[in-house]
Amino acid sequence: MNREILRLAIPNILSNISVPLLSTVDTALMGHQSSLHLAAVGIAAMVFNLIYWNFGFLRMGTTGMTAQAYGKKDPQKLTNTLSRALFLSLIISLLLILFQEPIIRFIAYAMNVEDSYYPMVEAYFDIRIYAAPATLALYVLFGWFFGVQNAIIPLILTIFINLINIFFSYYFVNVLELGIDGVAYGTLIAQYAGLVLGFLFLYRYKRELVNIKLKAIFDRAQLSKFLNINRDIFIRTVALTFAFAFFYAQSAKEGEMALAITVILLQFLSWISFAIDGFAYATESLVGKYFGAKNWEKFNQAIYYSFYWGFGLASLYALFYYFGGEWILALYTDKIELIEATKPYLLWTVVMGFAGIGAFIWDGVFIGMTASRSMRDSVLYALLFFITLFYFVQPYHSLHLYWLSFILFLLMRGVIQSWMFWRLGRKLG
Repeated sequence: MNREILRLAIPNILSNISVPLLSTVDTALMGHQSSLHLAAVGIAAMVFNLIYWNFGFLRMGTTGMTAQAYGKKDPQKLTNTLSRALFLSLIISLLLILFQEPIIRFIAYAMNVEDSYYPMVEAYFDIRIYAAPATLALYVLFGWFFGVQNAIIPLILTIFINLINIFFSYYFVNVLELGIDGVAYGTLIAQYAGLVLGFLFLYRYKRELVNIKLKAIFDRAQLSKFLNINRDIFIRTVALTFAFAFFYAQSAKEGEMALAITVILLQFLSWISFAIDGFAYATESLVGKYFGAKNWEKFNQAIYYSFYWGFGLASLYALFYYFGGEWILALYTDKIELIEATKPYLLWTVVMGFAGIGAFIWDGVFIGMTASRSMRDSVLYALLFFITLFYFVQPYHSLHLYWLSFILFLLMRGVIQSWMFWRLGRKLG
């Protein structure tokens, strides 16, 4: 089982840690210009996190359903799942482009975006929104490849996309001096390049994909199940992204410096979460496969060993951040005032991984089981806890207390999911 987990997890980890590398490059490019640019790119990136994370069900739902079909050796179901998800991704992306103006205005208002950097945020959004069709279709392809137990193709795609993105972002910002527009153009080009490569890889599975039957794709019972699972994951992700957006917005209320500190510290969290998610993705694939095949011994082993490896990785990150936190901080910005202001908060980076490990791995288990309702409810309960605690500490206007409430939010998600699984086990829905 360890070999199976590592076969899937290692490519996923390498793939995932290249994702925060991209935002790290964007943050560094802007951070070396001014704290205003840094705050703007942090908010702009968060706007798209708010949008795209909410449609993460296109990957997660596809992975769980594909893995179960793969475990049952059902090629028609493999084909139908991919086709339904790609069709849904296209409809959603076209709606995002159509309603781009009210979307950016609403999010900017909700996140307390200041007038001083709103024009930069809007300019970034107006360019990058046209990458939506490629971005969401890639979510589907990644989920499908994970479901058929292939983590190598997503690794290649992610590295390819990020290298293209980094190259063009650097060129547009430092050579053409396009500022924040440059990092948006870099992302736009990279997403479509990645989509073309993704469909080329999909051709390798022509034997596993049977003829598309529209009647089967739009079968009422199967379509209803597909939409219900994705609806629950959507609600779960909206709640999760709301928590991050709320945290950003409340930090912004404390001033430009507090927001810049939060932007940087959340980059540390991104490195942890994307790496540990490598084991979560492996868990999705394996749990889904063994759940579909009803191999309960392997099913339990997949869960146990995923937690074992995830905890080990969290420990490595804790050591790395403890001893190298200031060195990492200097990579994000050369502004002495910002570095000195951030140093007292680096201790939070040491405990991030341990607080989030339960939520990361349990999400993988629940997705593999397509237990979308339970995953949704766990985040809603944790969000209620977070908001209540935050408003309790808010009168003190302490960024340390804000971070304490956020760390406890991560921890509470895992605690609630552990209780749910202990109570219902394989009957989770």
